[in-house]
Amino acid sequence: MGKYIALIDCDSFFCSCERKLNPELNCKPLCVVSSERGCVIARSKEAKAMGIKMGDPLFKAVEEHPNCIYMVANHHNYLSISKQIMYILKDLSPNVEIYSIDEAFVDVTGLVKVYNKNYYTMAKYIQDRIWNEVGMPVSIGISRSKTLAKLASDRAKTTKDRIILLGKSKSKKYLQDVDASEVWGIGGRLTLRLQRFGIRTASEFVSKDDEWMKRNFGKNGLTTKYELLGHSVIPIVNDPPPPKSICDTQSFSEFTSDFDYIKNELQVHIHSACRRLRQAKCKCNTIGVIVKTKDFKCGFLEAKLENPTDFELNISKTAFELLEMMYSPSILYRSVGILLEDFNITANEQLNLFEDQVKKEKSERLGKAIDRIEERFGRNKIKVGFTNKDVPNKQGFMTSPTMIY
Repeated sequence: MGKYIALIDCDSFFCSCERKLNPELNCKPLCVVSSERGCVIARSKEAKAMGIKMGDPLFKAVEEHPNCIYMVANHHNYLSISKQIMYILKDLSPNVEIYSIDEAFVDVTGLVKVYNKNYYTMAKYIQDRIWNEVGMPVSIGISRSKTLAKLASDRAKTTKDRIILLGKSKSKKYLQDVDASEVWGIGGRLTLRLQRFGIRTASEFVSKDDEWMKRNFGKNGLTTKYELLGHSVIPIVNDPPPPKSICDTQSFSEFTSDFDYIKNELQVHIHSACRRLRQAKCKCNTIGVIVKTKDFKCGFLEAKLENPTDFELNISKTAFELLEMMYSPSILYRSVGILLEDFNITANEQLNLFEDQVKKEKSERLGKAIDRIEERFGRNKIKVGFTNKDVPNKQGFMTSPTMIY
């Protein structure tokens, strides 16, 4: 029996997350925007019907469509909901590849026997379980390769039950109606090249012989051809490779030249980026600080760290020095951010004879402790002392439950 792969794709994920957290938004036109001065990054089907486009600046969308509801993105909440969905998928199958925050490939080949269901009813079971346990709508495409599953999932969004199963007999005929630009891995530039060869559909693409395909589009073109023919060439990767870089930035609620405020915001981004770095089991060797002015001019400085680290206090000292070098009190700023690069995988890390190992171990334990506390009590429950806005009471204790280190 051949392999069958499902792609589970959350429908209008950011909008669905906002509706899960606030059911009053159900059935209303809704857009999620990147920031209070940002652009549209997600739309509900009602907002799409109004003609709002992805990437529209918020001011333009509000002016043209004042009856739509606009919410600023809360990526922490979205990530938390994503983890709940991925947990369900990993509970169902040992072979799960998290492709993005709202998509995952699942090897369902053996599940039909385990759950005594055919592939369609298996997809329906997954869909119902995610809805009942997390309250999120998903579309599911199932086929014999990742490329076909992705194609089926994209098309499933337009169907009533949001499930499409592409079996061996159906997939070949199906490709005749698929524009080549819809195929996973074929971007705009490649589409133009295909059109110069007279290729406009996926069916015409797979009809070319291997030698022609390899000569004109290389190994990736040949891989895509066989994936479309139903051969599972691209494997499901359970443990994705570590990221090449981590960037954390966000626009301020108001333009500002207040150095302390900008510094505090940078520390928040450093903390968030370091948490992601620890989750990836990596340490960084190079950091960069990004500032953007009111008129969208961008400043960037980077520095090499003395030792690789995943701890925010080790990064903050260098980051604040870079910030001071770029800062001017006469300029209004709209955002600040941190970029972490040049990673070492923690498991492969070599000891440095000149590094204070006791201090290093304390930093690592503190970083892990912070992550555990925030996993339980929520984001930013622990902050660096100078980021705290509360005033001590007469007994010297902080007036909020925020913990300081």
